[in-house]
Amino acid sequence: MHNTTTFTLTGFRVTKELGTVRGIVVRSRSIVGSIGAGLQTLFGGDITLYTSLCERAREDAYQRMCAQASALGANAIIGLRYDATEVMGGVTEVLCYGTAVVVTSE
Repeated sequence: MHNTTTFTLTGFRVTKELGTVRGIVVRSRSIVGSIGAGLQTLFGGDITLYTSLCERAREDAYQRMCAQASALGANAIIGLRYDATEVMGGVTEVLCYGTAVVVTSE
């Protein structure tokens, strides 16, 4: 699946737009993860437990979006974006979205 944050793919021509596709993941922190991350904040720097959690959530949302695009017959996604919203304390929604398209080589 080709993808880009822009609305064009170099070397390809969009032949069909299939509409908006999205992948949504809602994650919560575990109590163990929260304690571990709290300890990491005492020493400063990268809070690797949260970095890992965020990376997994983004990857899962991306994979769900790609699955939706594939189901529509797309071979690319343009205008790719991420968004995150805290639903409640310790619970975050990660949204990945874009426009599913069919592209051909120029």
